Amino acid sequence: MTLKSYILVMSFLTATCWGIFIFVASIIDPFATNWLGFLLFYISLFIALSGLSTLLGFLIRFVILKKGLAFNLVKLSFRQSFLFSLFLVFALFLQANNLLNWINSIFIILGFSVLELFLIGSKKNR
Repeated sequence: MTLKSYILVMSFLTATCWGIFIFVASIIDPFATNWLGFLLFYISLFIALSGLSTLLGFLIRFVILKKGLAFNLVKLSFRQSFLFSLFLVFALFLQANNLLNWINSIFIILGFSVLELFLIGSKKNR
């Protein structure tokens, strides 16, 4: 797959995921839905955020910074966007259940920072 086709396919799929998220968010009533409605909401938000942040992260690294090979930049962008999206959805879930406070926020940030450092360290050991 060429870089141009990757960007086009990823852009199309990200736009589709945002459309699905908007559809799910407009259909679901948060006061009347069960756990399946919330699960669909959070999963569609996670996938849409992952796609958008992957594209933005890759384009910033490739166009502005111009460091590294495109293949390595795609892997790095996808890994970091996955963690970033997971962080945002997890924080949103905690906020929706009135469990997000500054102590939990610090622990979440520390946990994701340690996970990212672990992934960076395991990459260097290969």
